[in-house]
Amino acid sequence: METEKILIGLGCIAIFAGVLIHFGVPIGKLPGDILIKKENFTLYIPITTMIIASIIFAILFRIWRMLS
Repeated sequence: METEKILIGLGCIAIFAGVLIHFGVPIGKLPGDILIKKENFTLYIPITTMIIASIIFAILFRIWRMLS
């Protein structure tokens, strides 16, 4: 029973992210994300994106825990 809830939650998150991308929200290209390009080397560290994703996941899990 728990596995089904996790899969449904992940599916809802994927749909939500897809809708945001479809409407032009710049996921992964936010101010604060680090991008270093050299000749043969590219380093991308999405710090701001990870912080926002962490906050959103924390809120969703808290809501999920309250409802179950």
